[in-house]
Amino acid sequence: MKLETIVLHGGYSPDPTTKAVAVPIYQTTSYAFDSTQHGADLFDLKVEGNIYTRMTNPTNAVLEKRVAEMEGGIGGLAFASGMAAITAALLTIVEAGDNVVTTSTLYGGTYNLFAHTFPQYGIDMRFANYRDLQSFADRIDQRTKAIFCESIGNPLGNVADLSALAELAHQHGIPLLVDNTVPSPYLCQPFVHGADIVIHSLTKYMGGHGNSLGGIIVDSGKFPWQQQAAKFERLNKPDGSYHGVTFTETFGQAAYIARARVVPLRNMGAALSPLNAFLLLQGIETLPVRMDRICNNALAVATYLKQHSQVKWVNYAALPDSPSKSLVDKYMGGRASGILSFGIQGGREAGGRFIDALKLIVRLVNIGDARSLACHPASTTHRQLSPAELEKAGVSEEMIRLSIGLEHIDDLMADIEQALTAATLGT
Repeated sequence: MKLETIVLHGGYSPDPTTKAVAVPIYQTTSYAFDSTQHGADLFDLKVEGNIYTRMTNPTNAVLEKRVAEMEGGIGGLAFASGMAAITAALLTIVEAGDNVVTTSTLYGGTYNLFAHTFPQYGIDMRFANYRDLQSFADRIDQRTKAIFCESIGNPLGNVADLSALAELAHQHGIPLLVDNTVPSPYLCQPFVHGADIVIHSLTKYMGGHGNSLGGIIVDSGKFPWQQQAAKFERLNKPDGSYHGVTFTETFGQAAYIARARVVPLRNMGAALSPLNAFLLLQGIETLPVRMDRICNNALAVATYLKQHSQVKWVNYAALPDSPSKSLVDKYMGGRASGILSFGIQGGREAGGRFIDALKLIVRLVNIGDARSLACHPASTTHRQLSPAELEKAGVSEEMIRLSIGLEHIDDLMADIEQALTAATLGT
């Protein structure tokens, strides 16, 4: 099926008992065992089935299957948030003494996790310049377990060279993990370009309505974990917490996503609510039509700002003069989703006045909503970063980030124009 069909039908057929067309919400904590032996077999991972909603739930399972189909992967695993998904994606294969090479142009919460939290547990996160492939290569050593990037950086809007990063990762026997939140699988499918693991904050474009937190990991099933047994021992040696199961032997290509479920998800407990899974599924059904409108609106706004005398600069990868234009053409068919950033004459103070003057565009820190949104990253999403870290992340003090939504373009332009006027006048 094509993606436009998968978003409606993937992972689910009408319920055999009730014939329900909408996915039922299985709002339960636990599931009955047929017998003592059945319960033991479930805990030994010998049979499929549900034990506890912290690990599996039928509503969540539909979401996991649908997103996996959208990305072209073999399996998905849902979490309570995108940050939980990123944390678990790395902890599935990384431990104290290991390191990960990552772009520095990241969402502020991800940067904070990588720069401050993971090092507390002995995991070294090495930040590379997204413009320079050699800077990634220079940071890889024998304890490097992965390369991490965002397909479109938030808030900078830069596009990662996925195939080049995948080739580099595979030369060193490690996977490429890609946060694909901003373009969504409708615009970009990283597995096609060599990525091994994809992560989403489902809160954003996939859900699309600002009503539910959620995250997901999708496994391509293509990385040769067994061929790298010495590097990835947790997948290739018996796991004492599951009666000696060896994930690569028991689950084959799905070894990674299986361990993600029964180790970090089970032990950290960042389980997605079935109600949120249901709401996210509703959003996914309209993803293609929403993204078409969002991309058209965003390009129109970026073009308008680029030509405006009060605007100093604009970052939007689909603009003809963007440094990322060739990459957005290669990986996303020329469409750069709904995130753009810009700076106006007058710097940070004028930027603050611009945001305060907005009447239609909502001031908050989410992205990917049906509504258009605005924030000042240096004082919100990236507030915890030092000046040097802000520079590495590509976040200037004056930067304004817009997440363009579904409103009529004339109404968006009118609101932006009056806010620019107010910022310039100092009112």
